[in-house]
Amino acid sequence: MKKIIYLNCTVIAVFMLLLSCKKKAEVTENYTCTTCNKTPEAIAANDVSSKGIYKGVIIGSTGTIKFDIANNSNVIKATMVLDGTTFTLTSNVNWVNGQAYIAPFTGTVNGNSATINFSVNANGQGAVVTSVNIPGHANASFDLVKETSSALVECFEGKYSTTKPENGTFNMMICRPLLYWTGSHRKDGDSRSESMSGKINADGGLYQDGTSYIGTLTGDAISGTFKDNDNKNVTVSGKRTL
Repeated sequence: MKKIIYLNCTVIAVFMLLLSCKKKAEVTENYTCTTCNKTPEAIAANDVSSKGIYKGVIIGSTGTIKFDIANNSNVIKATMVLDGTTFTLTSNVNWVNGQAYIAPFTGTVNGNSATINFSVNANGQGAVVTSVNIPGHANASFDLVKETSSALVECFEGKYSTTKPENGTFNMMICRPLLYWTGSHRKDGDSRSESMSGKINADGGLYQDGTSYIGTLTGDAISGTFKDNDNKNVTVSGKRTL
């Protein structure tokens, strides 16, 4: 099992670039996620605490996860949607004020026992899934972001295709108030995900290094076409699911 890369919405590191890209075309789609929150669930008292809401995207197959670490009650649980099916995992490790929160979350996934080991620093930074055991998803990888009371985290699931040809999964998280995005992509049939991150322009353009366009955010949809290093067209599309 690989150690999963993490990110925090307020302190986001720039990861290895997906591709060095040039703008080719923009394709937008009007879409609204009617089941998604429009405002943060996280409360202000937890902004610099290990308490709170942590959201993430999953590749292997595809999905999202939300950890609720006693955000607004004593409830500690994780809600995972994997390939369209929702699963609930829980932990019996109590949260302690001023301490890091490190705990296994366990539950049943498709009739089998599953464990996701979660860790976050006392100040809410460094949220990471350190290891996973999900039967049928041996190579699942997670990217996590802490939501704050002023910065809603939105999770998008999508696909990419190229004229190489190549197809794969393209999942990302958007933090519009801070104009950041981050996530991972994985080629179909591969077992390794690659991280990516960048900035959002005022017009909704998504860029990896300030100039390398990869798509446009319109409402709750992402789409775009650009050139890779081999001058091949890459098309990405995704919709918000959390």
